[in-house]
Amino acid sequence: MIGMLGGMSWESSAEYYRLLNYGVRDRLGPTASARCLLWSFDFAEIEALQHRGDWDALGDRLVDAAQRLETGGAEGLLICTNTMHRLAAQVEAAVDIPLLHIADPTAARIKAAGFATVGLLGTAFTMEQPFYKDRLAARYGLRVLVPDAADRETVHRVIYEELVAGKVLAESRAAYRVVIERLVAAGAEAVILGCTEIMLLIGAADSPVPVFDTTALHAAAAVDWLLAAPGDPGGAAKG
Repeated sequence: MIGMLGGMSWESSAEYYRLLNYGVRDRLGPTASARCLLWSFDFAEIEALQHRGDWDALGDRLVDAAQRLETGGAEGLLICTNTMHRLAAQVEAAVDIPLLHIADPTAARIKAAGFATVGLLGTAFTMEQPFYKDRLAARYGLRVLVPDAADRETVHRVIYEELVAGKVLAESRAAYRVVIERLVAAGAEAVILGCTEIMLLIGAADSPVPVFDTTALHAAAAVDWLLAAPGDPGGAAKG
């Protein structure tokens, strides 16, 4: 069974739940579904702490929720958001079950496709802080490009003012397409949709280069992990 740290926002957590269950059903049959536990935060509280820069309080909340999921029977964890992987190491240190890091299946797929330079779209925290870019570079040898300051503001604003509220606007899709075109002009061979809500707005048809959707790739890795235990089709193996 896998524990999901979700609600950040619930719009993307709902996609995780859908993808997990589709993945298990496709592999095991029409009545099969994923064994999972979901801890759903009130994103209004999380968003306020993010923008205040109170990462200590955010870490305390994630650790508390992760420990509760472990106590409830989770044998592995997903943080269902890219931004909050800033605190992944803190969560890992606080539990005795593995955490499936969102950057790893994405980077592995990019490397398998033969790309070396990628553009990264996400919240300002993900695009500007080192926790995500450094993992991609240090562990996978990827060169990571981010939009310029004005484009980063646009990408961030659309996430927090629209996508987390379920608003998918044509004008915002057009704006993201322009940002992607600029990243490609700067040398990006592919683009990472590095916020779990961006997949609500952008798909392969919106980019001249391949896009890698972290939500779908993270969920697919979780399905693989869930089904890894012999004789326990709905469960999960530790480690």
